Amino acid sequence: MTSILITGASKGVGRATAAELARRGHRVVATARDPRTLDGLDVAQRLRLDVTDQASVDAAVEQAGEVDTLISNAGVIFRAAVEASPLEEIERLYAQNTVGALRVVQALLPQMRRRGNGRLVLVSSMGGRIAMPGNSAYAASKWALEAFGESLAIELSKLDIDVTLAEPGPISSGALDNMTTYALDDDPYAALLEGGIPPEMMSSPEQVASALADLVEAGTVPLRVPIGPVAQHVLGARDAARYDEPFLPA
Repeated sequence: MTSILITGASKGVGRATAAELARRGHRVVATARDPRTLDGLDVAQRLRLDVTDQASVDAAVEQAGEVDTLISNAGVIFRAAVEASPLEEIERLYAQNTVGALRVVQALLPQMRRRGNGRLVLVSSMGGRIAMPGNSAYAASKWALEAFGESLAIELSKLDIDVTLAEPGPISSGALDNMTTYALDDDPYAALLEGGIPPEMMSSPEQVASALADLVEAGTVPLRVPIGPVAQHVLGARDAARYDEPFLPA
C-alpha cells in the first residue's frame, strides 16, 4: 500500500484519481482549497490545501504524515489571445499551475530524501509541449512546470526519488465548459479562437485517473507520459517532426 497525496482533488481528474487509488487499496490523502468539496470521497484523509498559501501547504503536509507519492494536479485555465490576456490573470496561472506545484514539492521532498525514496507525479498537459492560439498562458505555465520537472528528475536521480510529467490531452471534465475567456473589442483574433474539441476526441476523467494510478504503481516511470489518444498522437508527431519555425495557419 502506497501513501499518496493528491492536490486539486475536489472535482474532475483529481477526484477521479483519488477514488481510483482508494479503490486499488492505497492510502489516499485528498486535498482541496475547500475540504467540504471532498465530501463523499472514501479516502484516508480529506485536508485543506491551497497551493498558493505556504502555511496551508505546510499544515496539510504535517497532517498527512508520511507520503510516498505526490500527484500534483491542482490547476486553472483561461482562454485568450496573447494581446488580450490580462497580466494579472497570467500571474494567477503561474502562481497556481507552476509555483503552487513547486511549493508542495518543496514541502514533501525533505521527508522523501530522509527515507531515501519517493515519487513526484506532476500533472502537466499536452499543452506543456505545444502552444496553440488562445492557450498561451496556460501552455506557458505548463511549459515552465515541464522545465522544473526535468531539472528535478536530474537532481533527484541519485536519491531514489522518481519524477514523471503526466501530459493529458483534452479531458471531458467540464473544465473547458464555460471557460473564462478574454477578448479585445472588435476582436481581430476571433477566427483563430473559433471552434472546439469534438467530445469523441476527449478522454474522460476516469481514463486519465486510471493512467495516473498506473504511474503510481509502476516499478519505474519515464520522465514524460502522454495520456490519451490525442496527446499520444500529437506529441508523437511533434517529437518525430523537425522544424525551425512555429506552425502558422494558412
